[in-house]
Amino acid sequence: MKRSVISILLCITLLFGMLSLNAGAAKQAHYLMLGDSIAYGSGLANPKAAVYGKIVADTNGYAYENDAVPGYTTDDLMRRMEADAVRDEIAGADIINISIGGNNFLRGNLSGLLFESIVKGEYARLDEIAAGFYDDLVKIVDTIRTLNSNAAILLQTLYNPQTGDVGKVYQQGADRLNAKIRDYEKKNPGQILIADVAKALTDSEHDFAADRIHPSAAGNEKIAKVILQTLFDNGLGSKTEPVIHTKGVDTSGAVMFSWFVDLYGRFFHLLGVLCGLLQKLG
Repeated sequence: MKRSVISILLCITLLFGMLSLNAGAAKQAHYLMLGDSIAYGSGLANPKAAVYGKIVADTNGYAYENDAVPGYTTDDLMRRMEADAVRDEIAGADIINISIGGNNFLRGNLSGLLFESIVKGEYARLDEIAAGFYDDLVKIVDTIRTLNSNAAILLQTLYNPQTGDVGKVYQQGADRLNAKIRDYEKKNPGQILIADVAKALTDSEHDFAADRIHPSAAGNEKIAKVILQTLFDNGLGSKTEPVIHTKGVDTSGAVMFSWFVDLYGRFFHLLGVLCGLLQKLG
């Protein structure tokens, strides 16, 4: 009789253990990254292991999927969301983290944009790009909500990795896009969460890779911390300090783009000074 009681108690203990394991597995949130090269981790030599999204997932114990593609604009992302595989990922996600917008500037006529901004002091083209970004943002969120009405959508603000005259133009563009993000949040309360990455990445020497576009390993860790805090503040995460399983390694490639951007900036600055002198003389 005593042996039977012990057996029953052991069975009950095992049963509760199995139920606890199943409950723990059921609580694991699915974390999906969408967007551009920032979300992909292009500033790292080991992006899959050390990009900020992976850090966030490792820290909070999320199931993790990264579907970001380098070079993507908002228009590219909208087309990407037409693919059945991506739509399935969106439908199954609990948290959708989006980095998008920088390429809306960079993949346009960059030289013309810098000429208008630096030499002529005109920002109409930046306003036009920002307006298009807002329209696309509405469509992106609407598409996600059609596929998944419950997921938290976390949108990152756009940082400024540039310095000098190009940095001033880039800041004008970033400010406009970030204003559109906040405008959307005000007009559509509860639809998105904003992770203010731009506020955290301000150290041009350490936060960015050699290409002066993408976050460095240190920059990725800073972004992870911002996102972890945002998720924690909204009851979607349990920790705010990043857990680093694999240390990021900064890439040393793609410096030509940075060199050309600097050259553009200096050229248009000199051209602007010359035009100003000619106007005074005229």
